[in-house]
Amino acid sequence: MTRYLTYCIAALLLWCGPAAAQSKARATNVPEIPYESVPNFIKMPPGLYLGESMGVASNSKGHIFVFTRSGDTRLFEFDETGKYVRELGEGLYGFEYAHKVRVDKYDNIWAVDEGTNMVIKFNPEGRVTMVLGRRPEQVDGAYTTPPNQPQPPTEKYLFRRPTDVAFGPNDEIFVSDGYVNHRVVKYDKNGRFMKEVGGSAPGSAPYQMNTPHGISTDALGNVYVADRANVRLQVFDINLVLRAIYDNIGNSWETCVSPGPHQYLFSSNSNPNGNGPGTWETTGEIYKMELDGTIVGRFGKPGKQLGGFQVVHGIDCRNPNEILVSEIESWRVQKLMLKPATAKPAAAR
Repeated sequence: MTRYLTYCIAALLLWCGPAAAQSKARATNVPEIPYESVPNFIKMPPGLYLGESMGVASNSKGHIFVFTRSGDTRLFEFDETGKYVRELGEGLYGFEYAHKVRVDKYDNIWAVDEGTNMVIKFNPEGRVTMVLGRRPEQVDGAYTTPPNQPQPPTEKYLFRRPTDVAFGPNDEIFVSDGYVNHRVVKYDKNGRFMKEVGGSAPGSAPYQMNTPHGISTDALGNVYVADRANVRLQVFDINLVLRAIYDNIGNSWETCVSPGPHQYLFSSNSNPNGNGPGTWETTGEIYKMELDGTIVGRFGKPGKQLGGFQVVHGIDCRNPNEILVSEIESWRVQKLMLKPATAKPAAAR
């Protein structure tokens, strides 16, 4: 418990730094997308509760995986109706401080743990089949960013507080790494290092990053990086060559690309942790976009009741009209049923 509290304090100090600054989106005349939230969708068994809901993902059967922080980091599975099925990885060495969960096209489940600096692959049966990264020795504690000191160079196979994972058309693995490093790393399907973009220090120029907080890919292997503290989303091709920057949608906390055949891009301008003064008036919405950055519409706003958002941290958009969102401060996962936008998006760029 002492080590956990030490980690939480270090993480809080980092979170309250420049990366927590929040910006209003610059896009104007954006159509509103009406939606409804399904009441009581996630059904926990008696005596078991969600904590901070850091990530949510679904598989081809509609089963839902939620990665949550509470007294322990835990990974739960639910069926398509939200009924509890099982827990994966109970007591796992790689679980310390949850950050994101994703499911690949083979229904493998990938958990990204910020505390152990590991990306862990489970097969559909729940067995660990691959590990990227390595947990620091207990005596070393959590990675932090010493003030006014240069960061050591990045390493091919070690992360410093990774945030997310995505997959290419040939099973390439892309990891956003994340809070201490500020880069995206590309591996082949066997976990062999191929390339990286960004570096150990934050930056705001093209190709540089400042808190790459989420990552997703489209059918061609283009990589969409939620460059949160730079108030933008960067788009790279499969070889990590920069193709576009979308800088009108606020602080991109999370990104998701629907599987198609017509693919949509979602990005959340989440209200920040703590809901500081004024943030509810300027942030909290999620944008639905074409892959070229054209905004189709937006939906959501901060709120504690059902239908409002308390820091969206994860999005699942397997069905682009039925969105799952995980929230940090409301300790919940919502299923949102989107309706057609109320206006045409011609001016929303």
